[in-house]
Amino acid sequence: MTDILKLIKDKDPGEKEFHQAVEEVLESVQPVLDRNPQYRKEAVLERIVEPERIIIFRVPWMDDQGQVQVNRGFRIQMNSTIGPYKGGLRFHPSVNLSILKFLAFEQVFKNALTTLAMGGGKGGSDFDPKGKSDNEVMRFCQSFMVELFRHIGPNTDVPAGDIGVGAREIGYLFGMYKKLHNEFTGVLTGKSLGWGGSLIRPEATGYGSVYFAAEMLATQNETLEGKTCLVSGSGNVSQYTVEKIIELGGKVVTLSDSSGYIYDEEGIDADKLTFVKRLKNIKRGRIREYIDKYSEAVYTEADTSLDHNPLWNHKADCAFPSATENEINEKDSMNLMKNGVKLVCEGANMPSVPEAINIFLDNKILYAPGKASNAGGVAVSGLEMAQNSMRLSWPAEEVDQRLKMIMKNIHQTCLDAATEYGKPGNYMAGANIAGFTKVVNAMLDQGLV
Repeated sequence: MTDILKLIKDKDPGEKEFHQAVEEVLESVQPVLDRNPQYRKEAVLERIVEPERIIIFRVPWMDDQGQVQVNRGFRIQMNSTIGPYKGGLRFHPSVNLSILKFLAFEQVFKNALTTLAMGGGKGGSDFDPKGKSDNEVMRFCQSFMVELFRHIGPNTDVPAGDIGVGAREIGYLFGMYKKLHNEFTGVLTGKSLGWGGSLIRPEATGYGSVYFAAEMLATQNETLEGKTCLVSGSGNVSQYTVEKIIELGGKVVTLSDSSGYIYDEEGIDADKLTFVKRLKNIKRGRIREYIDKYSEAVYTEADTSLDHNPLWNHKADCAFPSATENEINEKDSMNLMKNGVKLVCEGANMPSVPEAINIFLDNKILYAPGKASNAGGVAVSGLEMAQNSMRLSWPAEEVDQRLKMIMKNIHQTCLDAATEYGKPGNYMAGANIAGFTKVVNAMLDQGLV
């Protein structure tokens, strides 16, 4: 295992997020390798950490002032062993090869856990849609798709949205794909309902995360009823995490964005959540505007000089990190414990650093890794693909019930795998082991390709 990690670091120096994701999986699957020596003989580790294909391309576009701008586009096609590549597109200034490789690597195992026929991929650009006009976003998306279209398709690679890519961006991307390919097909998920989208798709990641948390609590004969919850972020995942927590009787007291966070001791109720949705989805405003409407709340500006995030330093029962990678550090995890948090359920991808995860596990905190707990989004993307292929649209109740059942099954799969390999209750080990074994067994079935 250490040889593989050294090989990766020597080959791809500086890709710290990718190294972190690989190291976490390799540590978890060591017992699997010990029990199955053929995996080493067939070099499955060396194969699974190497993307099948990396596509990097230039994206020139023109802003509203007539000035040509240039961004960089990416698509990481990580592993197609159990189905076409599937994973989101992220448009954010922080996007680089390391972040996308880590996301694609995680996506492989996340998709395997859903039981749906989807491989893993990820892509995006260092383009920032924030502050851009609709026309600027449209011109960028069209230029982006002019290159990407030749590498994707409903049976090859089916991108979706991620940070910075919502229904608006998916629409512009799909329109250009349709024009270039001269066909209407399910090549993207997260589409609007009027032209191939699925009900519950916007809600799926947030809802799924809460369903997973509810399953975890049920193992302790508890529910979310009356629980105080900390939620980070204020985008799509966070909004629907809050919505489902409220529905199940919990109370959410925090939301955030890159500028800072709000703490509302009275709780963010349905009316306040409606305001947040309008603020973030329509006005594209900042979370600090929440206190202009609800003066009882407190806003704290982000301060990068601090060694912790004060959002995670409030009394609570549950935490749902739903913003971005590595947002919970070691100090934050200690603060969560100190303030009574007994459950951490990740809505974002890899939001906890390894040292924080170790603290959660060592102290018997119910900890759900994102590759399991936020798999609801890609699960409903898979259901959208199924509906597209059949030219059908399932009612919201049916999709939500399927989502709930998928999350319940993922939860049980994680528990069973962890128990089988001597780590009962360790959801991180269970998720990594279950996803890994499914993918590598399929790889071996398909030969050396």
